Amino acid sequence: MRRVGEAVPVAGWSLVVPLKPLSLAKSRLAEAAGNGLRPGLALAFAQDTVAAALGCPAVREVVVVTDDRLAAAEMTALGARAVPDAPGAGLNAALTHGARTVRDAVPRARIAVLNADLPALRPDELTRVLAIAGTFPRAFLADAAEIGTTLLTAAPEVDLAPAFGGASRERHRASGALEIVLEGVDSVRRDVDTGEDLHAALGLGVGPYTARMCATAPCAPGTGGGVGTGEGSRTEPGAGEPSSRSTAGSQARGGAADGA
Repeated sequence: MRRVGEAVPVAGWSLVVPLKPLSLAKSRLAEAAGNGLRPGLALAFAQDTVAAALGCPAVREVVVVTDDRLAAAEMTALGARAVPDAPGAGLNAALTHGARTVRDAVPRARIAVLNADLPALRPDELTRVLAIAGTFPRAFLADAAEIGTTLLTAAPEVDLAPAFGGASRERHRASGALEIVLEGVDSVRRDVDTGEDLHAALGLGVGPYTARMCATAPCAPGTGGGVGTGEGSRTEPGAGEPSSRSTAGSQARGGAADGA
């Protein structure tokens, strides 16, 4: 286990964000939101995620890998670059393709993969995570459940080697990536797969696209039919009150070399 201090933010990250066709995305949300609302929620999550990522000063570009025409158009409208999922061979192949697309143009680019389902994402929290990631060849951040991964990074000239899906936290650790353990970055860890996850994200405060979707329909248990623009929403991407949790102290946990 290696302890590090708060690092200086690393400028110039290229973020790769994977997004399934909306008709197939977020199937586990169907029970809470219904199949009619589910594709719109998947798009809203991605819009809030990408808008917040683009508001992060450490990010130079966001590349969204998707075969969905509507999603591609909406991501482009936000300022991201949309590329088709040319391999069509699953999530990790899509991520590798996205990273290769970035490095074809900028060979020494710093790459970060970010989930598309982080509707509460704050730019300042993402900046802090990327600052720590920039001190290691490869690093990752576990999701709120501490089972999956929401962010994986690779330094210039280092292969990304993504292993997303299911229990990816352990796979990324075993691959030698360093696990970032940092307080006060809940918005970067709070991915949304279920109604309970969405309720937790609403508690953090979601971006405007998700807030609008949830203002007109009961999106998650306990929302009482929507959140409007009050508690559980933000008025602009990346905005919000600073976390009341302590931000002092951070660490990175090793992968296979540390006996993981």
